[in-house]
Amino acid sequence: MAKQKIKGNIWLDSVFGTMFIYLFMFVVSNITAFKIFDALDPIGQALEDFEMTDYAFSQMREQPKMEENIVLVNIGSLTRAGIAEQIRILDKYKPRAIGVDSFFKGYNQDTLGTLSLANAITTAKTEIVMVARVDQSDSLGALHAGDELYDVLYLSDSMFTDNTEFAIANLDTEAAFQQDVKICRKFPSYRGVLGTDEEYVAFGAMLASKIDPTAIEDLKKRNNEYEIINYRGDFYNFYDPDTTEFRRFGALDFDEVLYENFDPDFIKDKVVILGFMGNDFLDLYSWEDKFFTPLNKKVAGRATPDMYGPVIHANIASMVLNRDYVDGLNPVVDAIVGVLLCFINVLLFSWIYRNYGSWYDGITKLIQVVEVIVILGLITLLFATNSFKLEIAAGLFALALAGDLLEVYYGVVRNTALKVIDKFKGRKKVVVQET
Repeated sequence: MAKQKIKGNIWLDSVFGTMFIYLFMFVVSNITAFKIFDALDPIGQALEDFEMTDYAFSQMREQPKMEENIVLVNIGSLTRAGIAEQIRILDKYKPRAIGVDSFFKGYNQDTLGTLSLANAITTAKTEIVMVARVDQSDSLGALHAGDELYDVLYLSDSMFTDNTEFAIANLDTEAAFQQDVKICRKFPSYRGVLGTDEEYVAFGAMLASKIDPTAIEDLKKRNNEYEIINYRGDFYNFYDPDTTEFRRFGALDFDEVLYENFDPDFIKDKVVILGFMGNDFLDLYSWEDKFFTPLNKKVAGRATPDMYGPVIHANIASMVLNRDYVDGLNPVVDAIVGVLLCFINVLLFSWIYRNYGSWYDGITKLIQVVEVIVILGLITLLFATNSFKLEIAAGLFALALAGDLLEVYYGVVRNTALKVIDKFKGRKKVVVQET
């Protein structure tokens, strides 16, 4: 076994080697020219929206228990008059609150239906929570795109909002365009609007507070700009062949409400979320207001969205109500853990490089494969059992590159740096001798 005759402090080399790996990752990720290779990487494209914790959501968790405090109601393709009738019927069965997950603007060429809906909402004895959305105007977006600053509050028209409360229904999908894959993993806890003193909490959190008034206070104590949605299930739909898995929320189709075909106790003292969940429950292929979520059985190369917006809000409400949050480390701590993980490997690989040079490639590749499998397995298991998410993707990527890039560091970067230093010292020595 050949030894590499390398002088110098192994600890110092490990520090510089780690810095070189992170510098390499930064440069590659920010050079546009490298992105052309994305088109030649179908596997990477299929996996780009996948996280290891998605496997925990869709494969490792047990069938969830029924959520007893939240009921979903489908508005289907009803007119405004039909939705008004739904609200009147639900109201007389005394739910704790009704959340309306839809915006209503103008008369929509249906004056009588619009007036009927406005009357049903504003005269209901049940508390009504209407959705709102915060956004950035073009001028603010030009200066603060990507920042959590908002100057636009989008609401239904005022005829629908008297005697109601507002809560933001923004869902984070990181989709830049409408046609992009919309994977919903998190939501903003609460947001303010510039120029006002108002603060708007998340729609699901507001509904949870109708069951437990302290729910919002506990959410705010977490002081997170975004909360990861701890998905527990979809709604019961007996027409769906996958209805036996991950079903948590009771639901009524639009006609079941209109014909009052349900047990009164199914509604009484519950939070009802009213929204679109297909033209009816037989409609399994509608994409309107539908998102990809980690519960999607197809974890990579997703083709069909799996969850309607109202059901996502139901998951949020259940999570906030039950304090079933996803916890994790501070992002800075996550980054430090990743760097330390990379440094430990660089230190180990440096020792192997110096003492067992001819075995270097084989040993380091084996170590990397085992480490990545073990670490990803632990991350997934930790999430599945304790809802704790460790975000060290950058550290894992650095670990995967460490073996090859460390050879580049020793063979090119370090040698070049030493030659430059020696040359500089030689010139300095000549100058001293001349004087």
